[in-house]
Amino acid sequence: MAIWVIGDVQGCLSPLEKLLAKIRFDVNTDRLWLAGDLIGRGPHAEAVLDFLIGLEGRVLCVLGNHDLNLLAIDAGVRQSKPSDRLDGILASPRRQEYMDFLLRQELMLHSEEHDTVVTHAGLYPRWSVTEALALSAEVVDMLRSSQRRDCLENMYGDTPDIWSPQLSGWDRLRFVTNALTRMRFVDNDGRIDLSIKGGLDSATAPWRPWFDWPNPKIGSTRMVFGHWSTVGLIERNNAVGLDSGCIWGGRLSAIQIDRDHDNIVSVPCNDLANE
Repeated sequence: MAIWVIGDVQGCLSPLEKLLAKIRFDVNTDRLWLAGDLIGRGPHAEAVLDFLIGLEGRVLCVLGNHDLNLLAIDAGVRQSKPSDRLDGILASPRRQEYMDFLLRQELMLHSEEHDTVVTHAGLYPRWSVTEALALSAEVVDMLRSSQRRDCLENMYGDTPDIWSPQLSGWDRLRFVTNALTRMRFVDNDGRIDLSIKGGLDSATAPWRPWFDWPNPKIGSTRMVFGHWSTVGLIERNNAVGLDSGCIWGGRLSAIQIDRDHDNIVSVPCNDLANE
């Protein structure tokens, strides 16, 4: 049995199908994990969700910021924009089924056997794996509760920008959500800057990519994430970034986490403009 993690699909079905064919994904024995942003901006958002729902039992996903955006739109707390390309999902008779599928997903996945975690944006450098799993569960539990709409309504905002165990209420859940789905740059005090969205050289001191800060709490745990398309594939300091810009005509990438050697596999997405 192989466990493959795939980067941001963002509603691009044909690259996903091509990548699964290239890695010879066996639906009967293998497992598929996705690093979030299943939909958003791509041409076949509902088809991607149809495909993943058909694999349920073989697929696990973490929620990305685009997935949370869809849940917020569905709940009536945000407006869909044309660039989101979500009209098909929102008009579909399967709309509730799509939302239920997203709500069954997590914000963080962990394979203890393979010493690997998967989140959409990364692992906040002040958290251990155990802490991050517990905090991610707090958000997911709220999303699955009768307070889902309140949670989604209070999810947006860039503050607080630094973690404290004393944070409570919506501030606590908002920071956790931002760290797991939007984080890129962090400073030495542990503050997150969510306004910088460029490449690795787009921030100056004291800001550094989150994975460049030492985190003695995690040891050699491999951290697989997506979200950062302006950087592309990343392999640094136990971190593996898989958002290689599929939606922008780049590549869709995957890594097999049950192997010890480097085995990132990708396929081109430069034909998306014709779909």
